[in-house]
Amino acid sequence: MTSTTIRDVPFPPDPNPHKPRLVAPPGSWDTHFHIYGPPDRFPYAESRGFTPPAAPIEHWQSVSAAIGIERGVVVTPGIHGSNPAVTLDAIARSDGRLRGMIRADPAVTASEVAKLHAGGIRGVRFPFAKELGRDFDANAVRTTVPQLEAQRWVVAFQIDDDMIERYADIVGNLPLPTVIDGFAGLSPGRGLDQPGFRTLLDVLAKPHVHLKLFVADRNLRAGERYEDIVAMSRAVVAKAPDRIIWGSDWPHAYIYKAGDVPNDGDLIDMLLDFAPDEGVRKKILVDNPARLFDFD
Repeated sequence: MTSTTIRDVPFPPDPNPHKPRLVAPPGSWDTHFHIYGPPDRFPYAESRGFTPPAAPIEHWQSVSAAIGIERGVVVTPGIHGSNPAVTLDAIARSDGRLRGMIRADPAVTASEVAKLHAGGIRGVRFPFAKELGRDFDANAVRTTVPQLEAQRWVVAFQIDDDMIERYADIVGNLPLPTVIDGFAGLSPGRGLDQPGFRTLLDVLAKPHVHLKLFVADRNLRAGERYEDIVAMSRAVVAKAPDRIIWGSDWPHAYIYKAGDVPNDGDLIDMLLDFAPDEGVRKKILVDNPARLFDFD
């Protein structure tokens, strides 16, 4: 196992969300959250970079109910490596309320994808980010995507700011529904005219490309101004209101300072600023994710 220091151990998520001002419409989705363990049932991967407290499905269900979320997409986290067992278990115990995304694996076969599909998995996520020690791997994308086509899975990208310009042709031209996490790593403080953001909007104009709003708290922690985050959020919502989705990023495992953990009631309230129109918020929280993740 990798060595662990106190800096590597996140604090647990806040179990008591503030009551949101936003009244989530029936059928609202959280399209990005993780389940951690519990490790006695679902051991953490030896290759993990940190050791978080357990964050079982029951805890997410409690938090999501408090903020009005009824459905969700479990994203297999890095601490569980490529093993989807924790995600499949959460889906199986959700009474049909959850879908899942696994970490992309070029070794996956079409027959394995079919079995995972039966268990509620609906996509893969490519975690290409410097903080994870990974650059964009075009070969991995080209190898993996053909195995997903029969099930029409979603392909999601966690990428850094320099990658959207370098790899726009790949990200924007896959034969499957595609999701870009956050603002593709771009800094809201650099404004809406920065070349990377113009490229992001060009890619987002494609009818199969979606964007997941879920990194505002990380942007704030990095020193960004809230008004710049709002401006960038409104710009992507205006560009593609039918292809924007929202995620909480629960359990916020990048927080290592006591008392600094985001409150999920505050996070969902940010949508009041990002999408002031109630009809558009319903698209973001209900209609868009239901369509994207094959929810009947």
